[in-house]
Formats: sequence, C-alpha cells, structure tokens
Amino acid sequence: QVQLVESGGGLVQAGDSLRLSCAHSGRTFSRYAVGWFRQAPGKKREFVGGISRTGGYTYYADSVKGRFTVSRDDVKKMGYLQMNTLKPEDTAVYYCAVASDWGVSEMEYEYEYWGQGTQVTVSS
Repeated sequence: QVQLVESGGGLVQAGDSLRLSCAHSGRTFSRYAVGWFRQAPGKKREFVGGISRTGGYTYYADSVKGRFTVSRDDVKKMGYLQMNTLKPEDTAVYYCAVASDWGVSEMEYEYEYWGQGTQVTVSS
C-alpha cells in the first residue's frame, strides 16, 4: 500500500515562496509520475503541475507557469512543489498524487494514490 504525506504548507504573504514536499512510503516511487493539485474553498480541485517518471518532463497549469516548479528525488522518494511569487489566489489545500504512467496527466482519475493535503494561505 502506497501512502503519500504532504508537508510544507503555511501562511505567507503575497510575493513570498514556499516549498511543498510529498513523501512516498512505498518502494516503487520511481515507477510513478507525480502530480500536484489544489482545491480552493468553494471550488473544484484543479491540476497545478506534474513531473514524469523519469523526471525529464514537467507540465504546468497556465495559472502557475513560470512561478511554480515540480521536482522529484527518487533516492529520497520525495516529490516537491516549489512555489514562488505567491498570490492570494494561490490559497488552497494542495495535494500530491502519483500515477502509474510515463507522462503527466491533468486528469484526477489517472492518479491512483493521493495525500491528505496541506493548506497554503497567501495573504495580500
């Protein structure tokens, strides 16, 4: 059974940076693509960005492109979401998820395992 645990959320001001981490409990982390999603109050969960199995391909939502960076460390079995120049509209619960796929998907149903989420709040 795979478990994912996010950490690194918190309360920051607009323009600040945060790095979210996603710890994978299984032995097969390198077999998964990693995706990051977020859900703001009253809104549907949305794709933020993701990284392929090999780490050679990343893909981002237009709303975060140029500000957020997804990375992974297969030795540590960790995924990361570096968030720079944060805006109040980035306020949401952020989730990491993994998919047994080579590429990166924006579709939630492609992801087999999910973390519990971590809150990010950006004040203006």
